[in-house]
Amino acid sequence: MKPAFLLWPLLIAAALYLGLRRFERAMVFVPSREMLAHPGTVGLAYETTTLTASDGVRLRAWWIPGPSADSPVMLCLHGNGGNLSHRTDKMRLFHDAGAAQLWLDWRGYGESAGAPDEPGLYRDALAGWAWLNAVRTVPASHLVLYGESLGCAPAIELATRVPAAGLIADSGFTSVADMSRRVLPWFPVRLLSLKFDNLSRLPRATIPTLFLHSQQDDIIPYEMALKNLGASGAAKKRLVDLKGSHNEGFLDSGPLYPKAIRDFLASLPAEAKK
Repeated sequence: MKPAFLLWPLLIAAALYLGLRRFERAMVFVPSREMLAHPGTVGLAYETTTLTASDGVRLRAWWIPGPSADSPVMLCLHGNGGNLSHRTDKMRLFHDAGAAQLWLDWRGYGESAGAPDEPGLYRDALAGWAWLNAVRTVPASHLVLYGESLGCAPAIELATRVPAAGLIADSGFTSVADMSRRVLPWFPVRLLSLKFDNLSRLPRATIPTLFLHSQQDDIIPYEMALKNLGASGAAKKRLVDLKGSHNEGFLDSGPLYPKAIRDFLASLPAEAKK
């Protein structure tokens, strides 16, 4: 048998593997490089800064001071689509709820370098925490980790590694595998390289946790929020039912959404607000 004949199956298998990886990433990561707005667009003072992840990737971030010097601080990790500039309405709501905020753009999003992958997002979240710790000297008792949709996974992972006062999981899924079974039942789940397995990590996330999810969520089913709530290792945990769609639920819910954030921040131990 000729060597070239033997090589073709290997080349085809390699092409299929690379195609599968590209398809998987395209389904999970939907970045945009175009910056459409900034916190000043919604009347917020802010500073632009650059973070450096542990592997050297440089990330664009916005620091938004709180309404007072003793405001709790939210490390905000956004979802899989767009970039920072698509979250200015949420930044306004968080400020009105009493929080200072650090928002970072994932690698490959907006003005951040690199390309997104699962280990990279965990490194990016850790870089945000490190910056708050070293540059802003935010104590753990003052810090709340916030994750939106895909961003829930790095927020939950970070909650198992660093000290913080609280965790907010906004419209998160249980795992990529569970989402794949729901959205693409024909997809070979066993071949997935991306895990983002919130369900398996939540038992080790023991800080006070607020879950936010809409029963009308058109992307991530409400049942996943119930499973995440049940899996959480937090002694103090709560699920607040939002209204409306996955991407607009924070607006569709009216005052319910900012009230849930404000109440959660106010419920933190007294030392978190000093």
